[in-house]
Amino acid sequence: MTELRALTGAALDAALEDVARLRIAVFRDWPYLYDGTLEYERDYLQTYRDSAGAILVGAFDGPRLVGAATGTPMEDHAADFAAPFAGTGVALADIFYCAESVLLPEYRGRGLGHRFFDMRENHARKMGRSHVAFCSVMRPADHPHRPVQYRSNDAFWAKRGYAPLPGVVAEFSWKDLGETTESRKPLQFWMRKL
Repeated sequence: MTELRALTGAALDAALEDVARLRIAVFRDWPYLYDGTLEYERDYLQTYRDSAGAILVGAFDGPRLVGAATGTPMEDHAADFAAPFAGTGVALADIFYCAESVLLPEYRGRGLGHRFFDMRENHARKMGRSHVAFCSVMRPADHPHRPVQYRSNDAFWAKRGYAPLPGVVAEFSWKDLGETTESRKPLQFWMRKL
């Protein structure tokens, strides 16, 4: 049986190495195609160590971390997200940012994705946040690595009350599988009011 636990502080810090491995494994698949390294991950995940408001919702099968969903106050990402959110009319200090949700394939379809969002949204409410946002990578429909049977998460997110924010797009760099260097990718923001 899979158990979900909300981790903060030292418990969150202790789980980040396992989160790094999960991100590398899960994000290799479409649509991220991420060719990750532990070095890159350690640098990326430092934000969660540095944020007093960070949460990690861990999905555990016994002692093994099989899934994780993270989040922080949006202002902890101000350098990356301030410009895209400038015209939304919502202050960064009112937004909780749900970052990754990664789950090993054999644990999908059990309702854990909903519980990941439930627990992060509850954390955001406790922090007095009025909005929750996340972003998803944008890939062209004719991308050569797009699986024929691919089904996006758009309907799942919409059912939870999220909607894409027109024109609110961030860009991040990572190395795709088959690339020799990092390249920039656009990510569409979705948001809902709590």
